[in-house]
Amino acid sequence: MSISIHGVSKHFGKFKALDRVSLDIATGSLTALLGPSGSGKTTLLRIVAGLETPDAGTVHFAGEDATRRSARERNVGFVFQHYALFRHMNVFENLAFGLRVRRWPRDRVKQRVHELLQLIQLAGLEKRYPSQLSGGQRQRVALARALAPEPKLLLLDEPFGALDAKVRQELRVWLRRLHDDLHVTSVFVTHDQEEAFETADQVVVMHQGRVEQIGTPAHVFEHPANPFVMSFLGNVNIFHGRIHEGRPLFEKPEPPASPAKVYIRPHELEIHRSANGVPSLRAKVVHVRPAGAVAKVQLLAEESEALINVDLSPESFADLALQTGDLVHVSPKNYRVFEPDYSI
Repeated sequence: MSISIHGVSKHFGKFKALDRVSLDIATGSLTALLGPSGSGKTTLLRIVAGLETPDAGTVHFAGEDATRRSARERNVGFVFQHYALFRHMNVFENLAFGLRVRRWPRDRVKQRVHELLQLIQLAGLEKRYPSQLSGGQRQRVALARALAPEPKLLLLDEPFGALDAKVRQELRVWLRRLHDDLHVTSVFVTHDQEEAFETADQVVVMHQGRVEQIGTPAHVFEHPANPFVMSFLGNVNIFHGRIHEGRPLFEKPEPPASPAKVYIRPHELEIHRSANGVPSLRAKVVHVRPAGAVAKVQLLAEESEALINVDLSPESFADLALQTGDLVHVSPKNYRVFEPDYSI
């Protein structure tokens, strides 16, 4: 089922949670609503679910206006961050509950529950209670319960936020495989860039109730639409300077030239022992952390005294043999420039 959201706005008192949001979600896709706290992503999800009503705008399911339909009429499965399982019911009864409310035949309920147990890889644990399951197992049961009545749309609100990092990583992989098997149109809310990029087909970056950018994970990361998207999606160094003949110059602009902010991610910088004829900054090494797959180096720019973060491959780090206090030159391999009303 496709979803089309047109000009949706929502206020809570004087607070504007959503400001004329428009968005299309393709049938069978997995879309991530990504943004910081207060960006409006959960409010938008609840409006799609029918748990909130917009002040303005419409929501269409498969081309039909669903804006005023109740949550029950929308045939939507909803997964919450904190499981919301019935503690006094075992796994089987938790999965069967929604089906019995819908008056499914007893044999069909039993068949569907066993299908779901196989799907979430918990066959044999149907008699356990939520307190006897791990956090990851409880969240899989919550997801299966949402899928039990065969919804056309699956909505997930920070589904892995209450879990530790290792379990979140495992469940991200599992959710992506599950989606590829079921192809149910799915939308999930997250503030975790890595989670969105690893799992989703489409990423919707939100900020202050507005959509800042929509695209595939690769496109949004490589071609950020504005400074907010650039800064939100991972670490970034911001330099103040100007552009000359298509290259960044890390110096104050002379009138009438206008200032520009140059955004460079840590892995897009190179360190050299000496100037090599390209625009560069002279800086002092203040901290090195060579452990792991990436060597992290922190520098202090000699002129501006700004801190610069650089990520190097272990091989490059070993070749440079950097030590705290070394004077080096830093130059960009890639960069983005954002000026008022202008971007590259």
